[in-house]
Amino acid sequence: MGRQWHFEVDGDDFYIDLLFFNWVHSRFVVVELKTGKFAPEYAGQLGFYVAWVEDNLRRADLHAETVGILLCGDRNDRVVRYSLAGSAAPLAVATYDALPPSIQDVVPSTDELAEALRGDADLIA
Repeated sequence: MGRQWHFEVDGDDFYIDLLFFNWVHSRFVVVELKTGKFAPEYAGQLGFYVAWVEDNLRRADLHAETVGILLCGDRNDRVVRYSLAGSAAPLAVATYDALPPSIQDVVPSTDELAEALRGDADLIA
């Protein structure tokens, strides 16, 4: 559906890195991209974005539950587990190198993300 998907909550601006709609499963997929190691606050950000999509884009009579995926450069599995433990939403955290090659080909590499952050930065905020 787009990258840097803009939405507003009571005058505050937010941007979802990548927003997809999976036609086969009839669900929205929120993807957040981080270049460094996973931090617990990333789970909160992803959960916030998923909750917004659930309330504002998803139609319960037509669409399956929204999925959130966070791609990061590295992660500590125990930190991820504790960070996601309280969430009822379907959220996942993966590192770029753990993705299947077919998926790695369609998402920006960690080098490309780092370059976007240094340069024009229209890919992620």
